Amino acid sequence: MHFLAEELRLPTNGLDYTLLGIYFVVVLGIGFAARRSVKTSLDFFLSGRSLPAWITGLAFVAANLGATEILGMAANGAQYGVYTVHWYWIGAIPAMVFLGLVMMPFYYGSKVRSVPEFLLHRFGPSSHLLSSIIFAISAVLIAGVNLYALAIVLEALLGWPQWVAIVVAGFFVLAYITLGGLSSAIYTEVLQFFVILAALIPLTVLGLKRVGGWDGLSDSLTSSHGGSFMTAWEGTGIGTDNPLGANWLTIVLGLGFVMSFGYWTTNFAEVQRALSAKNLSAAKRTPLIAAFPKILIPAVVVIPGLVALVMEPALGKPGSGLDYNHAIPVLMRDLLPNGVLGIAVTGLLAAFMAGMAANISSFNTVFTNDIYAAYLKKGRPDEHYVLTARVVTVIGVLIGMGTAFIASTFSNIMNYLQTLFSFFNVPLFVVFIVGMFWKRTTPAAGFWGLLSGTAAAMINYFWFYQAGVIDIPTEQGANFVSSIVAFVVGGIVMLIVTLVTKPKPVAQLQGLVYGTVSPGLQEPPAEGDDAWYRKPALLGWGAIILAAVCYIPFSL
Repeated sequence: MHFLAEELRLPTNGLDYTLLGIYFVVVLGIGFAARRSVKTSLDFFLSGRSLPAWITGLAFVAANLGATEILGMAANGAQYGVYTVHWYWIGAIPAMVFLGLVMMPFYYGSKVRSVPEFLLHRFGPSSHLLSSIIFAISAVLIAGVNLYALAIVLEALLGWPQWVAIVVAGFFVLAYITLGGLSSAIYTEVLQFFVILAALIPLTVLGLKRVGGWDGLSDSLTSSHGGSFMTAWEGTGIGTDNPLGANWLTIVLGLGFVMSFGYWTTNFAEVQRALSAKNLSAAKRTPLIAAFPKILIPAVVVIPGLVALVMEPALGKPGSGLDYNHAIPVLMRDLLPNGVLGIAVTGLLAAFMAGMAANISSFNTVFTNDIYAAYLKKGRPDEHYVLTARVVTVIGVLIGMGTAFIASTFSNIMNYLQTLFSFFNVPLFVVFIVGMFWKRTTPAAGFWGLLSGTAAAMINYFWFYQAGVIDIPTEQGANFVSSIVAFVVGGIVMLIVTLVTKPKPVAQLQGLVYGTVSPGLQEPPAEGDDAWYRKPALLGWGAIILAAVCYIPFSL
């Protein structure tokens, strides 16, 4: 992103900075308050598995509502139009429901502290170590995206130098996670969720008013970008052109299945929030509760991207200096008065910090438990690992600062994030899904499936797409194809290796494979969890039906 500071500088005043200062004080206060509850490593990494479902559910969606969501999805709205809703209604909700109803019993019942630790029990040390390394790398890369986007935005909007913005934001994330571990991250994310909405709702309402409401917005963009720009499915037939550069098959399989399920079911930055729930019922409900606000997020993220395209037609045009990532900053500059502007800047800052905190807290858990304690320093006292995690948090933030500028080569940071997901999350998903539903799958198959799937996605992206060996019109289209390739290659390799290697005894797979019983689930339901409105199946199917209904206005 290359912001023109003079064009995007916001007219902030003392009131705006006061609101920003209050937010920072509250965040640090949460960190100090949470520190008192951290007595063991389980407290630091998983909040002692003590949090109610509504807290973990809001934290689950807030952890995803970071820089990638707000800037990236607004940029997608400006670049691809209403097609962007696919990232929510088909690219998130079914996978979140699958995580809650199908996968959380395995995760929570096995009492693992991380996603890679589940692979240790299911497949063994080789898959465990490889997945831990892959996840640690992806976590700091994604954390860097949030830091970079934050630094550039603050430089443009407030005039802060990039290094000041990086140091300030990094310090506050570092402070409250180091102090209170996951608890401070989660409670801060709940606060950030409401602060972010307080910033985005006025932006959406004022933006629609400026362009003549939804009808004015639709008429303007239909006139300038064609009728399909304001629809979800028109023009997605195989062989037809559309702004997304993808057809219905790659949308359904690439985004809706392998990429979406790969992200939501194996990304520990999300799963960690559910693992901190107080019991299995709360853990299952965590992603299901999160699904309902997730369905509605396009109203305050995608719509502003569309509005920005009407108000600033130069967005994304070569030589304009304004790329698609400028959609939200442009609206903040042109629409918001002081005070509301301060809330919006605070909300944007909260979003970046939420995204970074989610990845850093998951990074310190995986590195400490799955690499350091498992292979480097075994059998040390619990206090040693808590101290190590705090040190690793510092290291993770510093590495995140170093990786931040990789994102600068992408005019749409969501393209960059989807590339990372196709590399790292999709291969993990195929290993999980095959290993969970096929008892015969062997430890060797888990390792080689993960390695080959990751390699296949990278080869497809760098060799076939970047080198122009195959013609894929857009970066997102290439990511969808890379995801499908990773899934297919990883699955085929797992099948072949399984047939020629020895599986684990069935007795060692209890609670790890579908159809077996986990000893960790032999506990009576908590009081009140049998209430009809808390039934996971009702919540899950309700979310899927609501998401399907949301498509209707954009499909007629």
